[in-house]
Amino acid sequence: MKYFVLLVGEGSESGPWDELTPDQQQQEMAKHGAFSEACDERTGVEMLGGEALGDGSMATTLRTSGGELTVTDGPYAEAAEQIGGFYIVDAPDIDTLIDLCRILPAYDIDIRPILDVA
Repeated sequence: MKYFVLLVGEGSESGPWDELTPDQQQQEMAKHGAFSEACDERTGVEMLGGEALGDGSMATTLRTSGGELTVTDGPYAEAAEQIGGFYIVDAPDIDTLIDLCRILPAYDIDIRPILDVA
């Protein structure tokens, strides 16, 4: 089953990314590397993709209402939390993926199955 893993929040219990020291940033990034390595080593798991994302101030939001498309700058919703990044992982089951996600920095993590709509 393919899963979308959404990383929400700063990704660190020690504060916003730009307030971390270079050493703290390196330690947080090492956790992402460890997650990737653990996925590679786990039987039946394949990392299909993943990226860090710019903060909400860099977003462009498209909304359709009454057949009209509106384009605005900024995030879709007003929220204190920001989307930090995502992974797409093929794993045999949700429990395996949850176990692997324990390696990541302290994000709030939303895991959703990717539906095959074909």
